[in-house]
Amino acid sequence: MYNTTPIHILLADDDEDDRMFFQKALQELNISHRFSEVINGERLMTYLQKNTDNLPDILFLDLNMPRKNGTECLTELKANPLLKDIAVVICSTSMHEDSVDLLYKLGAHYYMHKSDYGEMAGMIQRVLALLAASSQRPPRDEFIVNLQKVYK
Repeated sequence: MYNTTPIHILLADDDEDDRMFFQKALQELNISHRFSEVINGERLMTYLQKNTDNLPDILFLDLNMPRKNGTECLTELKANPLLKDIAVVICSTSMHEDSVDLLYKLGAHYYMHKSDYGEMAGMIQRVLALLAASSQRPPRDEFIVNLQKVYK
């Protein structure tokens, strides 16, 4: 799915350091990509509405952002016929089971626990490989991704 043309990756994260580390980790991977970023949920939704002819293939969405959080953005995305097919990967430092269950039910493809910079490239690569293997959402027990395995 992603081998012939550059992957358009959009990152929505309010933390400047996290955005910088994500972009640096992405550059370490040997994949053809185009990278865009936004700094909060309101800007994410505005960006997507203005770019419906050039939507990202994958959205890495921070869960805890000001103005509009990741859960609110995911809910809006999946309710919008023009945006609902974007693969959404939730990124967060928290791992509350109730939140994870809700995000899965709302339609996120994967949940990636934010890790230190040393693991970031591997995490991104793992998620991209999973999405390249299948554009379908995984079963709930494969929703959370880490470097070692996909686990419950």
